[in-house]
Amino acid sequence: MPRIAYFGPQGTFTEQAARALAHPDRDELVAADTVSAAVAAVRTGEADAACVPVENSVEGAVPATMDALATGEPVVAVAETVLPVRFSVLVRPGTRPAEIRTVTSHPHALAQVHDWLATHLPHAATVAATSTAAAAVAVRRGEYDAAVTAPVAVEHYPLDVLATNIADVADAATRFLLVRRPGSLPEPTGSDRTSIVAVTPDRVGALAEMLAELALRGINLTRIESRPTKERLGEYRFFLDLIGHVAEERVGDALAALRRRCLHVRFLGSYPTAERISTAVPAYAVDTEFRQAAEWLTAVRHGETG
Repeated sequence: MPRIAYFGPQGTFTEQAARALAHPDRDELVAADTVSAAVAAVRTGEADAACVPVENSVEGAVPATMDALATGEPVVAVAETVLPVRFSVLVRPGTRPAEIRTVTSHPHALAQVHDWLATHLPHAATVAATSTAAAAVAVRRGEYDAAVTAPVAVEHYPLDVLATNIADVADAATRFLLVRRPGSLPEPTGSDRTSIVAVTPDRVGALAEMLAELALRGINLTRIESRPTKERLGEYRFFLDLIGHVAEERVGDALAALRRRCLHVRFLGSYPTAERISTAVPAYAVDTEFRQAAEWLTAVRHGETG
């Protein structure tokens, strides 16, 4: 049975995402203590895939995922899913709102229900936990009075739901990736995303040159983030998500150009977008135009006028 590791413990949003990406009758979900542990399980063969959070619409990129994908043996994303971020507040049975003095959760979760807590539990102090599920465990043990969790947590822990479907930002969402060891890539669907990480040389305009390679080929960049390489001060990796599949001529041509310009480029995968929205490609950048241009150049090199 294929095993999918996910950033646990049980009861996190990542478990919900893993359920969405897994085959219900075929895949086994296995909780890992950290994002890096989930990815490491794929690299060692303990798991066939890993589900990890990559970005949140309110709190931004997930540094642990970025670092785990950029270093170590390569892994590639083969699928993504986006979950709306709505939280539940769990308490021990019989706990009344007036009795709640402490609320615990992951810092990102606390930030996304800050206004709700200020309105409904104004006298409660907030305490950071390593995950929303760890917060539920702490409440069950009696260490804190309430936990802000993913809705799925109530299926795993004997707690009562004080409130649910809460969030300060109504449209908040988190994107998750399913990563595997390198192998066959998903076929292009016409609604794909390609992810890479690149290190640029330390010179004026290096980042602008990299972005220009994408723009010149009509490629839409949907995300760019930077993280330090941890090797020397001022040296950064750039994480880029762009619309298109590496099998497309324009995308492959752009990645080859980035490989020439950058000190290092790591391919992180081409996979269907969760939105399944058809990609609009400029007329000059469709595959047939690239092929016809290549044929014209070949003819010129063989002495034809073109």
